[in-house]
Amino acid sequence: MNTVDHVGAFDRPFSPAAGYGRGFALMRDAAGDAWRRYTRHAFVEGLKDGTLPRETFLHYLRQDYVFLIHFSRAWALAVVKSETHAEMLTAVGTVNALVAEEMQLHVGICEAAGISQEDLFATPERAENLAYTRFVLEAGYSGDLLDLLAALAPCVLGYGEIGVRLGAESGSDTYRGWINTYAGEEYQAACRAVGGLLDSALTRRLGADFVASPRWERLCRTFRTATELEVNFWQMGLTP
Repeated sequence: MNTVDHVGAFDRPFSPAAGYGRGFALMRDAAGDAWRRYTRHAFVEGLKDGTLPRETFLHYLRQDYVFLIHFSRAWALAVVKSETHAEMLTAVGTVNALVAEEMQLHVGICEAAGISQEDLFATPERAENLAYTRFVLEAGYSGDLLDLLAALAPCVLGYGEIGVRLGAESGSDTYRGWINTYAGEEYQAACRAVGGLLDSALTRRLGADFVASPRWERLCRTFRTATELEVNFWQMGLTP
């Protein structure tokens, strides 16, 4: 069962939304309750108040490391799907942030817990993990950059939103390092860059009034499906 706390707080404006761009804000709204179930899942609230068991957190980190391997490949595919140098630069920067920074966060925490990088890399992939990563890759293989970004955005920007909220609300130091990573300016700058990429890609391919395009509804469905897969990923984290 997915637990959602602080429902009323979700209804208040999300402060970084403008910085993440118009396209994301509209897709987030279109995702409806799925977005709340993702960003306020019981796993997330356990990180906030420090009640999430350490072994559960490590189980999640191992799966998330495997996820990031495929997610990095998907962002590399975004380079292939790009039509401008600016699009390529943002995609390359995101790949670098994932491989050189975010994955290293996982390595450091796991090594401190006695899990070597070799063991981390060899983690068997759970079905929920496989379903999510292959959905994202397929969106890129079969579509263009917009289809791929709609599948990628919930993870990147959802973690940014979660990080900001937990950074402001958490009164526990148990998972402070994880929270600070996603609340920090470096990750938030990456979120703004991805939000900007989404907006510019929408305008370039669909026009300034991109919500009037026949493709808009399909892109929102992709975004929502990826959001639902994020909910499943958190739930997997709770069930080692």
